[in-house]
Amino acid sequence: MKIAIQGIEGSFHHEAVQKLFPNRQVNLVKCDTFDGVTQSVKNNKADFGVIAIENTLTGSLLPNYNLVEKGDFEIIDEVFLNIQMYLMALETESIIDIFEVHSHPVALLQCREYLRKFPPQFKIIEGNDTASEAKRIRENNLKGVAAIAGKQVAERFGLKILDSNIQDMKENQTRFVLIGNKGVAVNKKPINKASIRFQLGHEVGTLSQALQVMASHDINLTKIQSLPVVDTPWRYAFFVDVTFTNPQNFKEAVSELDPYVKNFKILGTYAQNKENVPSELSKMP
Repeated sequence: MKIAIQGIEGSFHHEAVQKLFPNRQVNLVKCDTFDGVTQSVKNNKADFGVIAIENTLTGSLLPNYNLVEKGDFEIIDEVFLNIQMYLMALETESIIDIFEVHSHPVALLQCREYLRKFPPQFKIIEGNDTASEAKRIRENNLKGVAAIAGKQVAERFGLKILDSNIQDMKENQTRFVLIGNKGVAVNKKPINKASIRFQLGHEVGTLSQALQVMASHDINLTKIQSLPVVDTPWRYAFFVDVTFTNPQNFKEAVSELDPYVKNFKILGTYAQNKENVPSELSKMP
């Protein structure tokens, strides 16, 4: 089975794949960008893709929501990872030798307060992903340069950890979703979660009425995110995650939403992954 990820071996996306498929032989299709991941799936170069969708510190990865919706992909599964960030460099280096830090832009954002402690001449460089930047330090024997990545990356590429748990939020988690072309996968797990997308009319109260429909069918909202509609100024689409105990309740709610929403789309129905999930979500059905 081929899984497309943004990054290389040892990256957080690779770790997410291992969590999703602990007992399967997986070949990684390594991509430089999230768009590359979705294109690999669309063009059948990969069976599925794994992309980060939100983080407890930096929030939603808004472009990735659009990639899933515009590519007409289906969300098949999800996994949450506890993300701990480490500063690493060559074995010969100490923290006082470092004048540059490289990592993925989202990883750098998650360590913003830590990086502010360094002097003004200190350089922060955005790279393709956490693991690739660490690998580049090792392969090019870069002195004075450190990477921010997970502990597993330092172990994989033989780098020395200079500082640990440097992320701004100690309970830092990222949610990853497994995507595929529609109809490719049959989810054998009990379905109790869905991701949907819709727009609203201009009538007053349409959002509250739509939410009331879901509440009347015992549908719990776990997330609601608005994004601008491309090429339509000042119009917004809503991306919503819901959980339920009875799939029939969800089907009935969907049928009753029609008067209140436009361009409704189910992005995926799947099993809520409660492993490593934030405590408030784990209490939901």
